[in-house]
Amino acid sequence: MDAPNKLPPGQPVTESGEKLPDPPPEFSQPPDPTDIESREAFEQLRRRYLLGRFWLSAKGFWGRNGAPLAWVLSGGLLLLIVVNLCIQYGINVWNRHIFDALEKKDSATVFHLIAIFVPLAAGSIALSVALVYARMTIQRRWRAWLNTAVVDRWLTSGRYYQLNLVSGDHKNPEFRIADDLRVATDAPVDFAAGVTSAFLSATTFIVVLWTIGGALTLTIGGSTVTVPGFLVIAAVLYAAVASTAMLWIGKNFVVVSEDKNQAEAEYRYALTRIRENGESIALLGGEDEERAGIDRSFGSVLRQWARICGQHMRTTIVSQGSSVIAPAIPILLAAPKYLDGSMTLGQVMQAASAFTIVQSAFGWLVDNYPRLAEWTAGARRIASLMVSLDALERAESGEGTGRIERGETEYALRLNDLSVTLDDGTAVVNEAEVAIEPGERVLVAGESGTGKSTLVRAIAGLWPWGDGSVEFQKNGRVFMLPQKPYVPAGTLRRAVTYPAPAEDWDEQQVGEALEKVGLGHLKERIEEEAPWDQTLSGGEKQRLAFARLLLHQPDIIVLDEATSALDPPSQDAIMTLINQELKQATVVSVAHRPELEAFHSRKIILERRKDGARLVSDIDLIKRPGRRRLINRWLRRPPPRREATGQANDKRQRA
Repeated sequence: MDAPNKLPPGQPVTESGEKLPDPPPEFSQPPDPTDIESREAFEQLRRRYLLGRFWLSAKGFWGRNGAPLAWVLSGGLLLLIVVNLCIQYGINVWNRHIFDALEKKDSATVFHLIAIFVPLAAGSIALSVALVYARMTIQRRWRAWLNTAVVDRWLTSGRYYQLNLVSGDHKNPEFRIADDLRVATDAPVDFAAGVTSAFLSATTFIVVLWTIGGALTLTIGGSTVTVPGFLVIAAVLYAAVASTAMLWIGKNFVVVSEDKNQAEAEYRYALTRIRENGESIALLGGEDEERAGIDRSFGSVLRQWARICGQHMRTTIVSQGSSVIAPAIPILLAAPKYLDGSMTLGQVMQAASAFTIVQSAFGWLVDNYPRLAEWTAGARRIASLMVSLDALERAESGEGTGRIERGETEYALRLNDLSVTLDDGTAVVNEAEVAIEPGERVLVAGESGTGKSTLVRAIAGLWPWGDGSVEFQKNGRVFMLPQKPYVPAGTLRRAVTYPAPAEDWDEQQVGEALEKVGLGHLKERIEEEAPWDQTLSGGEKQRLAFARLLLHQPDIIVLDEATSALDPPSQDAIMTLINQELKQATVVSVAHRPELEAFHSRKIILERRKDGARLVSDIDLIKRPGRRRLINRWLRRPPPRREATGQANDKRQRA
């Protein structure tokens, strides 16, 4: 089972816009793994909390921020259930009269009842169709409303990315949104309709059974025993036995369903990973290793399906046995009264029909327990994702963990006493102060693992944990180029103009941008839809990303190893192009290649320390009088690193 979520204090907002209360303190305290009772108590608490968390959001569909027609559709469904019950009662009464007429061989009454049956049957069919429409419309609209709310929270502030960086029970969020959310909204509507119909049916036809069956008088050992409402008592006792048996047999159904869903999600993720990384796997010849991984994942799926198959087999014993035995019980019980003439054949058949309906109503749990377990598993999985989003929202509010502030400055970019930490508070980059003027080209260098890419994520706003602030010039447009550019599905034109709409630039402008970055051979395919993410090489994807720069013309450009797939001559050509085409733009580059220094005016070096990496030197690559210098608290102290910086400058001047 996944590790439990660790939630910092705070009050995030649910998908329905309501304030979410803090979880119970025990929820954030994992139990002792050696204490079985503690583990079981924790799991019960966790499951209750997750179901409650799901309903806090899901019930918003009927709230003031919910769907306008939610209550209208719900009221219409209830009305249809009541009308359908009336039709059902009419058919039950019709059964009595038709069998009484057949017993008396009254042909006129039989033909009359046949004529009455036609509108009853037509009405029943029409109402059943209307019930399906009303029920599935509520399910569709509820799923759409909740899906929109969850996806909005998931995509806000880069949380879809941040979930990869934090601990918690939120694996495979795409599967939870697509599949678990569907189950979590489909089943409750079916359950609500089923429970309402079962309650009304049981109430109505218990009265029918009590009225028709009356009392059963038995002679036992010379004594006479009268059992009032014997058919009702038999129906209740039988339903109680069947339901108790189902609950006992299927007590592990929920846990097995959760494990099965998780195994399915992980198997789908393994297959998706192969598709997304097909080129690398094929070039390395990793098919055998990937096949072994798929087999392990699919083996887990098969084991979970074997467990759930066993659960279904056990519950089928009860459900199938009930469907076979239940119809015969009322006939056998009513047989003595029919034989002594106190009940007519029509009354026996009406009682049998009513008994079946009552038994079906009481046995609703027997028939739906497997699906109830499936819903519980799905609701908890989508709630686990909600809980992780709650934790990120708490982090964004700055409660419990430090939060990097974002603001404006007269510089192009300023890092003001910036510290970048993990979500647990561990420092990655510590006390960085940098002021970058508009138009500067700054190279950030350092050993692998010093936190350069983390610093870039913090600048981009993707990494929220830390302290201090990141400030940009007012109305400055920032554009990030990662090492692996994203290429969306669709036409090449859409890939080049992303994230803006393809229609913002005409075909000629897109073609010119491709030509400048060395992708002129693709100009004739601008409007072609193809799997460009798989078709383009790594170097071509990086060139395409620079073509985006030429179209978007941003004020601040952040490059994170954005030329790593290019050979040195191509890299030089691209960087020269950027310096010529985007002269006014501020460029911050993270890279290892020393030859990139020629295209930057300034070099900042990160060095790993025990308490987090620090900016230890600020080197002029091109003399620019009057430029603001890096201000670093560490550098204001008199460490020997200043000498290292001076030596680096002396070496550069001698070179």
